[in-house]
Amino acid sequence: MATANFSLQTKDYKRLVKDRLVRWIVSFGGVSVLASLIGIFIYFALVIFPLFENAEVKWQPSVPVTVAQPVAYSTYDPRSRIAVLITDAGEVIQKSLVTQAEQRFYIADNVDKVQKLDSHQLLVVQGGQLSVVKVDFVWQQDTEQYQLRLEPQGSVSWAFDVQDDKFSAAVSNRVLSATVIDHEGRLHLKQINLDEDNQPSSKVTDYRFNLELPSDEVSQLLVTPDGKQIFVATNNQLYVLVKSERSLFLREIVDLSLKEVVGLKQVSDANVLEVNLLSGAHSLLVTYDNQQVWQWFDTVTNQQRRLTPIRPFNFESPVRQVLPADMSKSFFALLENQRLEYVYTTSEKRIFSEDINTAQPAALGVSSGNNALVVVENGQLNVLDIDNPHPEISLSSLWEKVWYESYPEPDFVWQTASASDDFEAKYSLVPITFGTIKAALFAMLFAVPVAVFGAIYTAYFMSANMRKVVKPTIELMEALPTVIIGFLAGIWFAPLVESHLPAIVALLVALPVVSLAVGVVWYVIPDRYSAKFPSGFHPFILIPVIVLTMAVAISFSPEMEALFFAGDARAFLAERGIDFDQRNALVVGFAMGFAVIPTIFTIAEDAIFSVPKHLSDGSLALGATQWQTLTHVVLLTASPGIFSAVMMGLGRAVGETMIVLMATGNTPILDWNVFEGMRTLSATMAVELPESEVNSTHYRLLFLVALILFSFTFVVNSLAEWVRQRLREKYSAL
Repeated sequence: MATANFSLQTKDYKRLVKDRLVRWIVSFGGVSVLASLIGIFIYFALVIFPLFENAEVKWQPSVPVTVAQPVAYSTYDPRSRIAVLITDAGEVIQKSLVTQAEQRFYIADNVDKVQKLDSHQLLVVQGGQLSVVKVDFVWQQDTEQYQLRLEPQGSVSWAFDVQDDKFSAAVSNRVLSATVIDHEGRLHLKQINLDEDNQPSSKVTDYRFNLELPSDEVSQLLVTPDGKQIFVATNNQLYVLVKSERSLFLREIVDLSLKEVVGLKQVSDANVLEVNLLSGAHSLLVTYDNQQVWQWFDTVTNQQRRLTPIRPFNFESPVRQVLPADMSKSFFALLENQRLEYVYTTSEKRIFSEDINTAQPAALGVSSGNNALVVVENGQLNVLDIDNPHPEISLSSLWEKVWYESYPEPDFVWQTASASDDFEAKYSLVPITFGTIKAALFAMLFAVPVAVFGAIYTAYFMSANMRKVVKPTIELMEALPTVIIGFLAGIWFAPLVESHLPAIVALLVALPVVSLAVGVVWYVIPDRYSAKFPSGFHPFILIPVIVLTMAVAISFSPEMEALFFAGDARAFLAERGIDFDQRNALVVGFAMGFAVIPTIFTIAEDAIFSVPKHLSDGSLALGATQWQTLTHVVLLTASPGIFSAVMMGLGRAVGETMIVLMATGNTPILDWNVFEGMRTLSATMAVELPESEVNSTHYRLLFLVALILFSFTFVVNSLAEWVRQRLREKYSAL
């Protein structure tokens, strides 16, 4: 026998090098994908985690200061170099926190009283005259430091002396609103328009109201910046007065003790110590002597506006003083146990708690940016630097119902911007998460039956020649840009649905019924006639019937609207409490379902077509019908691929952006109504991210939205793969 010179043991170095190179490339690619996923999660974490971090606070070195009179106002410049104290008598003390240099002067001569209005404005009382002064810091380029500037904002005079703190004022939109209670118990409100130089015009509007109570019973007098509401506090009662065009009227008298309020924690044997306006003047902070501070604001019930207790804030010690923050829905609470706590009202978040040396400092003031607190105690000036850029965020504010200002009840709301500076940001993620699920659900309800049944017919019943045309055509549909689909859905399809709503609703029922009817008719036709039609070309029978049904429904839409909807479908729905938006979930369901169909069809069709031929042939040889073979052999074997197709389509629907952006009203509402729109996670990012400030709360929250969307698709795909493997193991023996 001849000897063979070739042996499998012969070393092939080229093949070995190629094998190792390819193995290294494949391994590197797999590791790179895994590293990319981990890197994305790490980057998201770096951007998102600051939202939930605690505030960083730091005391600056103490600076000695001598203050002979009570301090009415205190603040410091944006660069933390100059502290400003203004006493009741109008003396201004500027203290350098770096060089300890000091400057002193008076705002005006013969000042009777100085009252703080907010972190930017003071009220100066001189006999019968009230003047508003704006406190500001101006950057000096030559000295490279901030310079204090006191700018008059207007004044108003009365014929009687203003005494006993029974006065208040505010400036907003160049209108000065000043209110006073005289010794006879009459309340006066004067409003003066200011010119561009903040000088009073000749136009003065004077309102009066007789409170019918002695002046000495009034403990506090507050007026909102717009001058439309006045609050008069007397012990545990609060008079709420509202300004109309020509007069003042008493809207209600509120019992602040909460003894008659049902459903809230009772404040038994508690007295009101102090009432403050929260930033924006939509809420009141009421301090009680039982270690509680309550937030009150107006709600509308039965078309009547009433001041309502909303939420309590409990403290470990009696509250001595409450200091509302500026441009923020937060406040500082000074306790008798020498603790200072900072609380954000909307999120109910305790930002920090710090000890100070005394429970009754000579001065306590917050800077205009809420980034520092000025405390004067025992002859020392102390500044507490505060770094907490995201107080609005907490788990409860993101995922639970929150009672926002002027809302009738707690609700889930996503509203991140407004034209008003006193806006209360609403960062609930529930509406946009719900909108994502709603859009994906309606899209899948349309896409899954069409795609899966189409895949079954194409792979199992359709002729080979026809399949070669149909399958590539549907696959090419996936290359159609979704922005085009969204554009057509919003510009063409949405108006079509609105104008032919009865026809569209009727077709949702008529098309499946007509399709089944055609199948029944085909079934009863004798075989000698149906056999003449080429096998696999049955769609050419069904398609004309579907087109004809659609044409008839659209043609008779006005008649159906007149017959079933009294001539106006939208009015008919509105009378029954069903809102209708032109760009709604029905439009999105069709448009996004059309975009998802190719994904589901392609994967499902490949899975069904890949079922080994011998399985179906064996089933048919044993006497099973084609339908029995399909349901008991083919579909079971292909079930892992079909399930993967559906889950891939779901992932595509959840992450879709342009269609939901262009075909919905982008309204973040919680409603399953198919005729109303929604806002999704992806659309929110696309719309709002270009407008958000880098590293702001809104910016970081949008990255949290991205992480939620990324995690959802990751979990869906992972679950799909796990189920696919289980199904594969289960039916692998077939």
